[in-house]
Amino acid sequence: MGPLPKRKHSRSRRDRRRAHDALSLRHLVRCEKCNEYKPAHQVCPHCGTYRGKQIIEVEED
Repeated sequence: MGPLPKRKHSRSRRDRRRAHDALSLRHLVRCEKCNEYKPAHQVCPHCGTYRGKQIIEVEED
């Protein structure tokens, strides 16, 4: 068997170890066509274009 802890680590010690595990914000860029923010390397959810080409049809509200 491998090594086991002699005592239970406290919540604060556990949370200090996990401090760097938080999720970071997604990288957003401006769409070339509609100038709205969108996730990088993905189809624009506002106008449906990707790299200057119409990929999906987006219905207007």
